[in-house]
Amino acid sequence: MEKIAVLNAGGQYCHLIARKIRELGVYAEILDFNVSPEYLTQSSGVILSGGPDSVYSSNSPKVSRELFNSGIPVLGICYGHQLMAKMLGGKVTPSKSQEYGIANMRIEKNNSIFDGLEKNQTVWMSHGDSVEKVPSGFEVLSSSENCMVTSMANLEKSLYGLQFHPEVSHTINGKEMLKNFVINICKVKEKTWKPKNKITSLINEIKLKADGRKVFFLVSGGIDSTVAFILCVKALGKDNVKGVYVDTGFMRKDETNATIGDFRKLGLDNIDVIDESSRFINTLKDEYDPEKKRKIIGKHFVDIKNEEFSKIENSDKTWVLGQGTIYPDTIESGCSTYSSKIKTHHNRVEEIIKLLHDNKVIEPLAEFYKDEVRDLAETLGLPRNIVNKEPFPGPGLAVRCICSPEERMIQEKTELTNILSKHGLNGFITPIKTVGVQGDYRSYKHIAVIYNNVPFSRLDSISNEITNNISAVNRVAYIVKTKESNPKKMRIHKASINNNRLGLLKEADYIIRNFVEENKRNLPEIWQFPIIIFPLGCNGNESIALRPVLSTDGMTAKFAEISKTLLEQVAQKILKLKGISTVLYDITNKPPATIEWE
Repeated sequence: MEKIAVLNAGGQYCHLIARKIRELGVYAEILDFNVSPEYLTQSSGVILSGGPDSVYSSNSPKVSRELFNSGIPVLGICYGHQLMAKMLGGKVTPSKSQEYGIANMRIEKNNSIFDGLEKNQTVWMSHGDSVEKVPSGFEVLSSSENCMVTSMANLEKSLYGLQFHPEVSHTINGKEMLKNFVINICKVKEKTWKPKNKITSLINEIKLKADGRKVFFLVSGGIDSTVAFILCVKALGKDNVKGVYVDTGFMRKDETNATIGDFRKLGLDNIDVIDESSRFINTLKDEYDPEKKRKIIGKHFVDIKNEEFSKIENSDKTWVLGQGTIYPDTIESGCSTYSSKIKTHHNRVEEIIKLLHDNKVIEPLAEFYKDEVRDLAETLGLPRNIVNKEPFPGPGLAVRCICSPEERMIQEKTELTNILSKHGLNGFITPIKTVGVQGDYRSYKHIAVIYNNVPFSRLDSISNEITNNISAVNRVAYIVKTKESNPKKMRIHKASINNNRLGLLKEADYIIRNFVEENKRNLPEIWQFPIIIFPLGCNGNESIALRPVLSTDGMTAKFAEISKTLLEQVAQKILKLKGISTVLYDITNKPPATIEWE
């Protein structure tokens, strides 16, 4: 079978490259950078992915120089582009202006990788270094305002470099660029690979991995764990697969009853339900650190797994753990050779990693993305309400309940004021930080809150301007509506996880779910709509942040642009909740911010 090799430099989008190629019906294999040149001769083309390191770092990924003289077409993306330039005699330097987000690029010299495309292109950037001088034999193909060399090529040797990320959906014609490389340059003709055709091989892999053992699942009711559970049932039989649904107290309003109903309709009577809400909430009531919250939740799940194991194992030690982990969970937890940790996923806490090393975990979906899991679910015949179910984090509302150990002041920074004054806006920076991803690294930075009337069509560019120019900020939120007479007097107050705050969050989330259902015709096709409670306000009042995003796989996302009229209508309903004084609208893309705040 003809194939494309994708060498993983630890970039957050590496597997997204492979997925985009597989969408073309071409098999893509992901390999480490240190793979032997001989093995790569079996490939029709090689792609060097982006990564978190600088090409000048002593431990940064390197490839054999032989690769560039092998006759195999090579495409370097971001870090791969810079590495190619440096290894072949070009010059790479820190960028004058780091770019994280959408950029406008002009194609100066067209060739096969840009075949059929117009001169002006919208592309997605995520880099701190840039190619300043191309190697001998290369020519500059395109540039942008902030980057002289957004692409380069040595046509004679079929070597190509792209500073931007063609694999993400926000590079408008990125799929065409990858198609040009794979089909036109690498001359790959076979187009038969489809994710849904993997079900038979997945079932066989589960049988091989289980090796006579039974599988125990902690199921959430989401599409990932449900599909993984059903695949294991198909592979091993219902008697050899057991599930437990844990009510942590962090589920949405009425979600537990709805989930149990879905299980019963699917005939999954091998799933038990246990209520552990007091256990989870009581343990987290004095914890403020997001990473520690995730680790505590992950440990509780492991403890519950061990307790349930003890009930079913007795002298039989043939049970292993099954999980619905998908690939973004593993790479954002820093589990690839070179990748940086973006956040600790509850399926990747230390206890789970030890079980993985001991071959005691089965994860059928660990190489799939969310949209591919949906394809599998459709092929398995799951109902539409499960196939299209909105992604929901394993720790639930616990990571949407932002905490603070003390009261803290907001900050009016000159650099933010200078940017906002151009747009007739005011704003401040909060002392609370949220997680983001910039240049393939986790960033943990402040939130900028902005307000005053502005055309909503300008929010995207304003947000990009703030995050690209203020290094301490990775997220921007716009005040839709507030009861506070003077936003400058707002404070971060002391707040922890408790039943009252969770109750407010559940009610706000319920209002939003009804709002989305009632306004489907007037809203974009929202992929996920997190609701966050944020301890920002006067006299202990809270803010509710709305985080609607557009995405296909969760690796990148664009905030969903909702009309001001609709946002103000739903904000008015939320402000009727006692203790809520402000409604925020998160206007940040991923990158630089992640979808979740924690």
